[in-house]
Amino acid sequence: MRKTLTLFFLCFLQLISAQNPYPQNYFRNPLDITLVLSGTFAELRSNHFHSGLDIKTQQKEGLKIYTAAEGYVSRIKISHYGYGKALYITHPNGYTTVYAHLKKFSPKIEAFVKKMQYEQESFTLEHFPNPEDLVVTTDEMIAYSGNTGSSGGPHLHFEIRDKQERPINPMLFGLDVKDTRKPTVLNVFAYPIGPESHVNDTNKRTKLRLIPQKDGSYKVEQIRAYGKIGFGIVSHDRQDFAANKNGVNNIQTFFNGNKSLEIDFKRFSFSETKHLNRLIDYEYFKNNKSRIQKLFIQPNNPLSLYKDADNSGYIIVEDSTASVYRVKVNDYKNNDSWITIPIEGRKSDSITPNHIEVTDHFLYADQALTLQEENVTVEIPKNTFYDDFFIDFKVNNDTLVLHKAEIPAQKSFSIQFNIDHYTGEDKDKLFIGVLSKYGNKVYYAPTTKKGNILNCITKNLGTYTLATDIESPKIKPVNFSDGKWLSKYRYLKVKISDKLSGIKNYRATINGKWILMEYDPKKNMLVHDFNDNIVTDTKNILKVIVIDNVGNSSTFETTFYRK
Repeated sequence: MRKTLTLFFLCFLQLISAQNPYPQNYFRNPLDITLVLSGTFAELRSNHFHSGLDIKTQQKEGLKIYTAAEGYVSRIKISHYGYGKALYITHPNGYTTVYAHLKKFSPKIEAFVKKMQYEQESFTLEHFPNPEDLVVTTDEMIAYSGNTGSSGGPHLHFEIRDKQERPINPMLFGLDVKDTRKPTVLNVFAYPIGPESHVNDTNKRTKLRLIPQKDGSYKVEQIRAYGKIGFGIVSHDRQDFAANKNGVNNIQTFFNGNKSLEIDFKRFSFSETKHLNRLIDYEYFKNNKSRIQKLFIQPNNPLSLYKDADNSGYIIVEDSTASVYRVKVNDYKNNDSWITIPIEGRKSDSITPNHIEVTDHFLYADQALTLQEENVTVEIPKNTFYDDFFIDFKVNNDTLVLHKAEIPAQKSFSIQFNIDHYTGEDKDKLFIGVLSKYGNKVYYAPTTKKGNILNCITKNLGTYTLATDIESPKIKPVNFSDGKWLSKYRYLKVKISDKLSGIKNYRATINGKWILMEYDPKKNMLVHDFNDNIVTDTKNILKVIVIDNVGNSSTFETTFYRK
């Protein structure tokens, strides 16, 4: 009997391990507050899946952050955008935890970082310390929460990565968030595939009438369909203590009771995250700002999220049949919402076709294409786009119309403008700009110049034009004026801005010696901390030089005093 119980227990442990192979209770909550999320793992973001948890910090900065487990700081990165100030800690079990959008580091790490910044004379930094340089213990305070980089508000971005640098849902490791609410389904769409297929007498993408049920499930008004059909949904999830609309954890589809497809969002690789634009209906998103998750796998979709795909998730509806398509949407806590779509198979002799706009140029996805007209050349390598399509290409008065910005690219392509018809002085101030949707604003596209050729590398279709920036950046002191005593001040603040092409570089010195000024692009602010102890003289001359992306330069000089 005892042997039988022992065997049963071992089998049970083996089953549990197989279901969740990730270590439990190894990583702690990196904050000393209840976990409340503003962003969940793998939720859909612009051009990428979210690679961690966004943990709310009570709408403020400066909360203490603790290492999730013992290890060593293996990477430090400071950038104006992206993760802002970020720490990477490698642990003995092979996993790495990431802490991003930090306000500042712990005193030990801060001193290490500032030494390197002054040695390199740069605020931005990427460094990979040796394992013995910055060892951290369990529960050690490593940083303070912030809002640096591309963060939209104070929070901690927290990740767990495996040895292959693949991000994994941290909740799989036992981190707990209270969630008793079912996912919400907002919309359901049907996609007839091929010229003979149709839904409700049309060959176009069709929005279906979604009817919420009293039990929390959803039903779609019966549709008439024929041929090869795919479906898509718009959905989100909410936790108990937050109003944020977050991503879901798992989606499964069934056709007449048989599993058709599963999408599991527990792990992905950074090399595939750009292919989110193949999962969603990109054209619909660009025009409606809502992401339809397609429940079928199109060609050239390399995402590893899919499981149990039968016919790539498509269904085949025959004439004179009755069938049912169902969708199950889960959050991490297994709260689920079901969608039921009854289907009447009926072939129609009169359907509205999906209109395809024909242009003078056709792009084959598996072939390179060069487009040239007047002074503009576009070079598109093979496999840049997922599908073949007619591409619109027109040039008029230094303005390029390159289709519409509603077809996703998986690789970059180049746009070149020949500027030999401009004078030498004008050439120096030119850049390639992207016109806004309504053509009333120009945004700088990263531009390089070689001889008379301006070049930009991009992944975006749209309208491009040559623009001129002759205005120098602005530099304005914020908390001081010329000749002022600053003995009681902790910080020196300067505001910088550029109207058109944007800030490229800046440099600040006091009495000819480089000083660290942290740059916050969201506030257009440079800040120097006098606690760096660089300023030792009574009379001090501050000099700030700012250069924009076409080379316009501004210099600001002032004198201040400090005891």
